[in-house]
Amino acid sequence: MKFQSVKGKKNFVVKKLWAALTFKLFLQIKILMKYGLLFFFFCSFLSSTAQEQWSVATAETFQNTINKEYADKEESPLTDEDFKTFKSLDFFPISEHYVVKAHFVKAENEKIFKMKTTGTRLPEYVKYGTLHFTLEGKNFQLNVYQNVELSKKAGYQDYLFLPFSDLSCGKESYIGGRYIDMRIPKSDSVLIDFNTAYNPYCAYNHKYSCPIVPLENDLNISILAGVKKFHN
Repeated sequence: MKFQSVKGKKNFVVKKLWAALTFKLFLQIKILMKYGLLFFFFCSFLSSTAQEQWSVATAETFQNTINKEYADKEESPLTDEDFKTFKSLDFFPISEHYVVKAHFVKAENEKIFKMKTTGTRLPEYVKYGTLHFTLEGKNFQLNVYQNVELSKKAGYQDYLFLPFSDLSCGKESYIGGRYIDMRIPKSDSVLIDFNTAYNPYCAYNHKYSCPIVPLENDLNISILAGVKKFHN
């Protein structure tokens, strides 16, 4: 009887220890699951945040800003006649389809050149790099330039100039092509938002001298985004 009593106590202790170990293991697994899920949601949040680099509001802000500029007599490139009746520029519908992710390749050892304009002015530019992207299943590339004189001015040290023409030119958009303002990329991944494409001033008034889009920046596709042509 004594032997059985000792054996019973040992079994009780073993079961108690086993229960404690099992409970401890359960807590550890629960904690790991908890933080694993937190980690998962944290990664998902970072991923979604990284992808939220563009929104409709971005394009809307661009449209509101350029409309205010053109409605201001001191800043507007419009002729006096057009200014009297101006209410808003005509835009293509804002579309995420024309927001493309491009691979940026910085140019090396490029020489300064004089870019042709619609007048006699020949501003100095340098090719800063090339943007490679895919749109509607086709591969394209655009060169982006830096204005030498402008880059010396405060606030414009990192300003880049992206002129382009496409198959819509002379139809829905200005025949001479359009421009996009950019900043020097901080990585080799860049978003090109064609919703912010605007016409050169000479599309509104012949007194302006505007850079002519280089032939290498002529796209064999219609870019139905940004500002449309001003006059039919």
